[in-house]
Amino acid sequence: MKNSLPIKNQSGVVLIVSLIFLVALTAVAAALMQNSTTDMKMSGATEEKVVALQEVVSAVDEVIFNQVSVGKTNAFSRPVTGDINFPITDQGILLPNTTTQSSARVEVANNQLNLDIACPHLKLASSTEVFSCNMLRVRANRNYGRTGQSNIAANSGIAQQLLK
Repeated sequence: MKNSLPIKNQSGVVLIVSLIFLVALTAVAAALMQNSTTDMKMSGATEEKVVALQEVVSAVDEVIFNQVSVGKTNAFSRPVTGDINFPITDQGILLPNTTTQSSARVEVANNQLNLDIACPHLKLASSTEVFSCNMLRVRANRNYGRTGQSNIAANSGIAQQLLK
């Protein structure tokens, strides 16, 4: 005990050390709270994007279902010749009674001259050149995000067989 300082000289050392630890722990706690807030925002944005992706993929499926259902007029079987049939952008035809905020468009794919083209090869046997095909692209879009400025899209290819 001979080497220790008298108590009069040690009165503020414990207070200063405890204040330094308090400031350090407060800084660490503030950094962790900021990090968790950012993580919550990122997880919310990711969830919103996943929901938007599901809605736009479902919109593509709904467009296809609405055209090939029994009792419906199949817009996929319109002739590609002429400019009045394609692209189809009327949402009343493509997505009637939908509750999503998606929009859809059907256009001719890989056929700039709008010619009748042969169908792709099939496993089923058929006579040659009996069928022609409309090669179409169904595209659905949806805006999402807090301000609605992000866009997500889904595409699907359709080969609609037609009798010549």
